[in-house]
Amino acid sequence: MNIHRYTLWDGSQRVRLTADQLFEKLAEYLSYTDDVRQAMDWIMRQGIDLDGVKMMGLEELIEQLRQEMRKRYREFNLKHALSEIERKLESILERERHTLGTLRDRKPGIEDKERELAHLPRKLSEALRRLENYDFEDGEAKADFDELLKEYENIRDLENFRDRHGQAFRGPKSLGYREAVDMMREMERMRNLEQALMAGDLNEVSGDELNAMLGGQASEDFENLKQAMLLLDESGYLLTRGEHLALSPKGVRRIGQLALRDIFQGLLRDRSGGHAMDHRGATEIRPEVTKPYVYGDPLNLNLVETLKHALTRKPGVPLTLGPDDFEVFESDYATTSSTVLCLDMSWSMSWEGRFAAAKKVAMAMETLIRSKYPRDFFAIVGFFTRAVQLKLKDLPEASWNMGDPFTNLQDGLRLAAELLGRHPSRNQQIIVITDGQPTAYFQNGRVFCEWPLSFGGISMRAAQETLKEVERVTRKGIRINTFMLDDSPSLRAFVEKMTLINRGRALFTRPDHLGEYLLVDYLSHKRKKI
Repeated sequence: MNIHRYTLWDGSQRVRLTADQLFEKLAEYLSYTDDVRQAMDWIMRQGIDLDGVKMMGLEELIEQLRQEMRKRYREFNLKHALSEIERKLESILERERHTLGTLRDRKPGIEDKERELAHLPRKLSEALRRLENYDFEDGEAKADFDELLKEYENIRDLENFRDRHGQAFRGPKSLGYREAVDMMREMERMRNLEQALMAGDLNEVSGDELNAMLGGQASEDFENLKQAMLLLDESGYLLTRGEHLALSPKGVRRIGQLALRDIFQGLLRDRSGGHAMDHRGATEIRPEVTKPYVYGDPLNLNLVETLKHALTRKPGVPLTLGPDDFEVFESDYATTSSTVLCLDMSWSMSWEGRFAAAKKVAMAMETLIRSKYPRDFFAIVGFFTRAVQLKLKDLPEASWNMGDPFTNLQDGLRLAAELLGRHPSRNQQIIVITDGQPTAYFQNGRVFCEWPLSFGGISMRAAQETLKEVERVTRKGIRINTFMLDDSPSLRAFVEKMTLINRGRALFTRPDHLGEYLLVDYLSHKRKKI
């Protein structure tokens, strides 16, 4: 028998970490970088918020350490930290000088010893080191000095510490020698801990030291952080290739599923819509929705409801069925299609989270088509100064291109049409996600880059060559639908020319709504001929 006990929440209970939860956070960070290692580093440094419980990252732990150090700067000063040792040494030397004075006329070499004591270094640690080889005449002074010499390392370190950091300690409380040494060692441990946290080497960080310096909560968060990194390493979502950390096929698929889930969560908050269908393709039964049979409907019979209608109309046996008793499942009509998503990877896509949103949509669409419409063809083309096909395994780590910052939509459309040509279908479409008009094009096998005539203006030659490519694509019967992430007049004017030539559609949307717009648009056209 299982027994469950419930207690009041006191803030100390922690959320149980799972690899799936952690990978979801990693996927979120990975939207903004092309480096899995960097995304892992962000989690480690920023911490994780799971189910409303915040787990501190290294940055917060470092800041807490620095606050503790600043607290000591404000509370203490080191003006008299070595006064006690100076007085002890002076007392030892006074006794030795007195003894030398009594022996001056009776023992040779006393004057040399007096001169040596008169010219000792002013720095305390250096004076102690000089006196280490001095042959004391006074026995009690010698015994006291030997005892004082045991503190040599502490004295030397405290002198150096006060020289380097003494000005920072401006508090009202003056520390004595022993208090100052203890505080110095504590500050050294804090600085070593700070360096280890900054380096990000979790194995070099002492949880006991964290507990002693910052308390149990910080220590627990750190242990959870170590566990989180270990869970991610052992989750099967990541692969280590030498020094490089990459997503495994399982990780790539999971990111697509998460992207699709996040977008559909937004769709579920919207009202349901209807889309008229003029042509029917393959049907997909919707088992959650039924309706009375109408002549011409596919006879996807809901047998239980049909029998209920017959028994309600006429109880008993033999059972008689009439046309009005038939209850059928609703069906969606879907057509196969070939789609290429052209993704702008130019430098401007780094602004306002545009590329992160576009990449998320691409992952979601790939997952949707692979899982729900496996007979459809779907490919992704990235375009910057030139165009490249993006494989699914590379997509999560793809990023906007700073090295080739121009926008070559012409080459993107050319490559998309080439891919569609290898996968013929009655319904072929290119979806373009962009935030700017073209600034690069190919001519006679050479790439040309062209800055706009003015800020926010248009690159005339690049625009003309791109529109020529739109005409070639249109003649192949391929529809182009453009999703704009910027509503500048020059981009709107260019896209209007594209749609005039191609008879496609153009929609302006923000990055945070791109996924909802694009997937709704795609799904609506799965249920009718394009």
